[in-house]
Amino acid sequence: MKNSNIKKIRRKLDSLDDKLLNLVKRRSKLVDKILKNKNRRNQIVDKKRIKTIIKRIKRKSLKKKIDPKLTENIWRTMIRSFINYEYRNFKKR
Repeated sequence: MKNSNIKKIRRKLDSLDDKLLNLVKRRSKLVDKILKNKNRRNQIVDKKRIKTIIKRIKRKSLKKKIDPKLTENIWRTMIRSFINYEYRNFKKR
């Protein structure tokens, strides 16, 4: 019986993963647009912006009753990944 419940929950998780993938794709396209407006590699990392994002995510997490440490870790990882993406795709004009 438990195994059946786990399978159902995992199917729901898989469905959510698919939705998250679509969101990552949309976010990537927006990051591409921003990257086109950057002329120098040193414009890729904006520490002030990162700090603002993390602060906002923590605040919203608390409002939504989500563990803020969890969301902060997710966002920091995502930010690092997109920074890496920008470095790999930066083309000096």
